[in-house]
Amino acid sequence: MNPVMRDVKTHIETERLILKMPEPGDGTVVNAAIQRSVNELKPWLGFVQETPTVEDTESNAREAHAKFLLRQNLRYLVFLKEDQTFVGSTGFHRMDWDVPKFELGYWMDTAHSGKGYMREAVDALTTYALNELGGARVEIRCESENKRSRAIPESLGFELEGILRNEDRSVDGKRLTDTCIYAKVRTKGA
Repeated sequence: MNPVMRDVKTHIETERLILKMPEPGDGTVVNAAIQRSVNELKPWLGFVQETPTVEDTESNAREAHAKFLLRQNLRYLVFLKEDQTFVGSTGFHRMDWDVPKFELGYWMDTAHSGKGYMREAVDALTTYALNELGGARVEIRCESENKRSRAIPESLGFELEGILRNEDRSVDGKRLTDTCIYAKVRTKGA
């Protein structure tokens, strides 16, 4: 089946959050969060090595919207349900619809970290992928030294399948890094 034909939720609600597909106009709120969080994000994420402008972030949000519609990437922006405050971004960034399997990525606005919001969002997307999208596997990859990122799959019962040593370069290109691979899989026959 052509992935474009797959029905995918554009909004997902949890107890405290609304996850929604990026829309034109979201760049301003996302960029403000990046600006607040640049020091915490810079060691781990390539897109903040040079702090993006509002226009850069708006362009990225529009591209993410198009990729969502094409089912190439399924990014969700995370908002608080009570007041629509933007708190972070998550989604399926590498997908193989033939298996099907999904790789989850995420980042938080530092102003809202430590409250369990990203854990809640990742849990909702994992459940959605395995139960509604027919996923056989949900994977999270992160640098071994990124303790905050590793805490999410560990707290949600993902299995650490391995650590790829000297597998990548740090985002600044200065050193070799190890990559942790966490996964949750659907029970065979399910």
